[in-house]
Amino acid sequence: MLVRVFFMVMMGMFSVQSVASSSIEASLRNEAQKVGYKTFTSPGYKWGTMKHIVLFKYAAIVTPEQKEEVIRRFMALRYSMRPGGTAPYIQSIIQGPQSSGEGAGQGYEQAFIVTFSSEGDRNYYVGAPIVNEPAYVDPQHDAFKAFVGPLLAPHGALVFDFLASSTKAYQF
Repeated sequence: MLVRVFFMVMMGMFSVQSVASSSIEASLRNEAQKVGYKTFTSPGYKWGTMKHIVLFKYAAIVTPEQKEEVIRRFMALRYSMRPGGTAPYIQSIIQGPQSSGEGAGQGYEQAFIVTFSSEGDRNYYVGAPIVNEPAYVDPQHDAFKAFVGPLLAPHGALVFDFLASSTKAYQF
């Protein structure tokens, strides 16, 4: 039975991800309301290396040139600055095409990994649906989302964020 349920989850027959995502979204929304957008999106809010992984699955009609433009525009986000800032707030962005032979790519073609110095920087970058006040949202990222949206397949973006941790020692 467990193997069957695992197979059904892997094949997308259950929507476990959407339940977990909505719970995380609700938690972040509550946190933002509790501390306020100014604090929630500030550079010093919850220091630590945040990784933001984005996978894209393009619509069938998207050309190679359009895919290249998506990459160019996404990589340009690395140089986004906050209002009044003197340096970009994004530490790094790397990208690459899907190249796994495991057969588990689910049609995703392109990956990006964005690194931030804090959860506040990630929160400023992500914006909606958590942060909806323009003063606390990266306008360049918002413009990118508007550009790329029509080029993606249905459910064509997968996003996974985590606080990178290398300090916990695991025994093997």
